[in-house]
Amino acid sequence: MKGICNLSVIPLRKSPDSKSEIVSQLLFGDTFLIHHIENSWVNITTLNDNYSGYISDKQYNVFDNDNQNWIVNTNYPYLEAITQEGRILLPAGCSMPDKTKTNIGRLEITITKIPPLKNKADLSDIALQYLNVPYMWGGKTPFGIDCSGFTQMVYKQCGINLPRDAYQQANIGKTLDFVHECKCGDLAFFDNEDGKIIHVGLMLDHERIIHASGKVRIDLLDHHGILNTHENNYSHKLRIIKRIL
Repeated sequence: MKGICNLSVIPLRKSPDSKSEIVSQLLFGDTFLIHHIENSWVNITTLNDNYSGYISDKQYNVFDNDNQNWIVNTNYPYLEAITQEGRILLPAGCSMPDKTKTNIGRLEITITKIPPLKNKADLSDIALQYLNVPYMWGGKTPFGIDCSGFTQMVYKQCGINLPRDAYQQANIGKTLDFVHECKCGDLAFFDNEDGKIIHVGLMLDHERIIHASGKVRIDLLDHHGILNTHENNYSHKLRIIKRIL
């Protein structure tokens, strides 16, 4: 059985407990496979990025409309939708119907407008919209986002699906040999002392990187890593650079 997120944003938790770690978020329109229900928690796997966890059984609808066409909301920070139960905010990067009036489960939904499609040339413009958004572990919205959620949402708004976590994103694309080869849209990955990839950012050009660390910010990158422009020290150690486009 399939389900769909029918709210603006809901937490995806590591285990079936309201105190459990939030590993990601589901945005409006995200669909998923339902594996089983455990007390008041639903074990799911998302269909767009194959990410598993638990959501509340009060925060979804059964998805029974495979004929609905979907697009990605590129209107930052959100669009408004009206239902018989009141207003819903559709955050940038969420999936939404491609027409102004439709049904999603039991919801009769009217969307204020259909946003324009974006292309690869808009990557930097989309990324810059998120400047100063606060860092939030597991976040994927303009009101709180983590490093891999940021890169995933920017690319999604250009019609390109990336995996959820930084180490997963590092497994795709073409490896670059030198920092000076970087172009806008390339992804830079950073590791810890154990060699585990723990951070990702999006290159704006061959030396500037935009990434979520404390907040979404712009810093400098060289072959050592990220040079924090405020503190004038290296905050992350460079591991690899990938070209996705």
